[in-house]
Amino acid sequence: MTFDTCAESFHGLILRALGRDFGDRLLPRGLEINVCDQVFLIASGLVWNVYFAVLALFFGFFLATAVALGKASPRAWARKPAEAFVFLFRGSPLFVQFFFIYEALVLLPRDGITLGGIVIDTQWTTRAWAGALFVLFLNTSAYTAEIFHGALKAIPKGDLEAADAYGLTGFAKFRRVVWPTMLRLAWPSYTNEAIFLLHATTLVFFSAFPAWQQMGDALYYASYFAAQTFNPFIAYPIVGLYFILMTLAVIGLFGAVNRRLNRHLPRAARARFRFRPQYIR
Repeated sequence: MTFDTCAESFHGLILRALGRDFGDRLLPRGLEINVCDQVFLIASGLVWNVYFAVLALFFGFFLATAVALGKASPRAWARKPAEAFVFLFRGSPLFVQFFFIYEALVLLPRDGITLGGIVIDTQWTTRAWAGALFVLFLNTSAYTAEIFHGALKAIPKGDLEAADAYGLTGFAKFRRVVWPTMLRLAWPSYTNEAIFLLHATTLVFFSAFPAWQQMGDALYYASYFAAQTFNPFIAYPIVGLYFILMTLAVIGLFGAVNRRLNRHLPRAARARFRFRPQYIR
């Protein structure tokens, strides 16, 4: 294996997970496969793992904030649905959620739904890039909402009394006191949730959601190489190494945000981030 061989693998496979128009139309097979092929094609699949994690976290953050506020509300019409949502998605395995929601989406009419004379296509919802993202979004929203709800309950009464003394009420009080304090208290636990969600994106390969036109994630291509070469001891460790590196990146990024949130506190009083992986969820 030479530098030219690796360069050829890089140019032909590094964007292959985005579709056949972005790289070699045919995947390498049999004796054609080398280590560089595995390194770069699996790296291209990471695009989808990052896609699932980033979008699920981004949209889940806002839904989780709303659900946490609803769960903390004294009004039953807001509290009960929020509690049911959190209980449903925290009380059932993520793997089961993938299959259940996939089957629910498959039941949508194959020829689309007609609204006001306009036919809305629904087949795209059963593809991994849409359906699996929807499942991860709902799951992380529930877990994050529970984290945020606990942080809301842990806000010091002195902070709320100080806000009242300054005449802050309603949304101004929430924006300037409640929400920043909630984030500061919840951020270390939320960082662990972000790491877990990143790791959970590998479950998309095992779920019922199919990869469209071989646009698969990292584990999709690792499994392909293991089947082609009958050697799982190269492809799967490559996936593991990539995820370790991405985990370190998440820890660094969220750690920087944590320091920013606690910058006004004395150094001894700042919340320290500790990575505590969840082995059972």
